[in-house]
Amino acid sequence: MCTAITYHTQNSYFGRNLDLEYSYHETVTIMPRKYALPFRKINHIKEHYAIIGMAYVYEEYPLYYDAINEKGLGMAGLNFPNNADYKQEDRSKNNIAPFEFIPYILSQCANIDEVKKLLENINVMQINFNDQLPASPLHWIISDKNTSITVESVKDGLKIYDNPIGVLTNNPTFDIHMLYLTNYMNLSTEAPVNHFSKKLNLEPYSRGMGAMGLPGDLSSASRFVKASFTKLNSISGDSESESISQFFHILGSVYQQRGCVHMGEDKYEITIYSSCCNMDKGIYYYKTYENSQITAIDMYKEDLESNHLISYPLIKGQQIFYQN
Repeated sequence: MCTAITYHTQNSYFGRNLDLEYSYHETVTIMPRKYALPFRKINHIKEHYAIIGMAYVYEEYPLYYDAINEKGLGMAGLNFPNNADYKQEDRSKNNIAPFEFIPYILSQCANIDEVKKLLENINVMQINFNDQLPASPLHWIISDKNTSITVESVKDGLKIYDNPIGVLTNNPTFDIHMLYLTNYMNLSTEAPVNHFSKKLNLEPYSRGMGAMGLPGDLSSASRFVKASFTKLNSISGDSESESISQFFHILGSVYQQRGCVHMGEDKYEITIYSSCCNMDKGIYYYKTYENSQITAIDMYKEDLESNHLISYPLIKGQQIFYQN
């Protein structure tokens, strides 16, 4: 399960928690402009926007979990079991495999308007990467510096929702997530006012009681509410340090800790990594479950005219500064 968010201060930021019980040895991977991007059912794209993101690179192909391009467009795929419905080939449209969707969009779109135009002719087709890597059931959040949308390929077709919150988790479908938010209209950052009874002189006994009822469990529906409340009420300074720190604190409100979600045998879902991308500067920041230190990779410090992928293995060991 996962949570993705956007955040805006002086710059714009995009990132996510990846919550799973195992790792595919993902790397921060830069796709330069001249990397020949292959597709199963359409022509290859030989030159495109540069992309940086988290990917499992298999046979020189980047299977992106989340990424941004050099124009400041970001995209992430999140688990969407039992709801994702990929289609058979439709020769009247561009047939795109789920694992191709992120690079297809980010390679050629600079903003949400261009994404929406491209989506008019897309069919997300049921194609496995190979026998060992079947198509994952996903839905996607796509964001530029001003706007976000959610894209879901379901039984009724390809659904495109405006996402005014800039948050996405997993099930249910996005329209139901938005409906559920109305259950929490009473939440507030302010101290509560007594509406219980005029006959009782009730006073708050603790700070934070305006948010009583805010979900604290680890389900995707609850994480959507909690991440939305935290993000929409979050206040940060405009500096890069303050912005990325606040971004990781927002994601931290819905971290998965080992032991709390049992997946059978000795497997537990955890937040394998958290990412934060500066969409204006092309910098990918991340932390891992065992490493709380923020690590940064700047796409513009690489040769973006290259035709080869550039990958950085994650630093997973805890980095501790001993002050004495």
